[in-house]
Amino acid sequence: MEKKIPQIGIVTCILYFIAVTLFIITQTGLALTIWETLTIIGAPVILFVLIELSNIMNIKTTYRNAMIVFMSGTCSLTGLAHIVNITVTRKLIADGINVPNYFRIGYWPSVEMAVDYLAWGFFMGLAFLSVGLAINGDNKQNSMMKRIVLICGILCLTGFFGTIFINENLWYFAPLGYGFGMILICIKMMKRKNETD
Repeated sequence: MEKKIPQIGIVTCILYFIAVTLFIITQTGLALTIWETLTIIGAPVILFVLIELSNIMNIKTTYRNAMIVFMSGTCSLTGLAHIVNITVTRKLIADGINVPNYFRIGYWPSVEMAVDYLAWGFFMGLAFLSVGLAINGDNKQNSMMKRIVLICGILCLTGFFGTIFINENLWYFAPLGYGFGMILICIKMMKRKNETD
């Protein structure tokens, strides 16, 4: 296994959470741009981590392909939402145009947030489940990885469906899955690599 992929995954997730914190503290346009850029970059990084995980866990091609399809949805939709926000919505606001909140990132209900929630909650959740269901839990290490990946998927889907049907604050389950859960997956992948060396 290429050890760099999980390391890049960990660094990306940590930088993402730093960017979120920076934006919450400063509320500046620069901090928001950094956060959105890391969001766009983060999706393909997670795709590569899950591809590597699929390879080392010998996931069946059908499940691996399903994960790739779902992660492609995540990458495309989050790219769309954030590129539109960076290049159109925020520029219109800077030009003094009153853009309704339902066309802005960070407001709910909002078209851009619905697209982003679909990406990170629904499609990311299905990607995790595709991999998690296919992991053979035949030993303690594999069983733990299977549980972590399945929990990540459940958290993402809970955040998505909770936001859509119950309360927007339930969204915060999703970042536990794709953020902190991804860090755990990467750590387990690196530990596995160290044990096989």
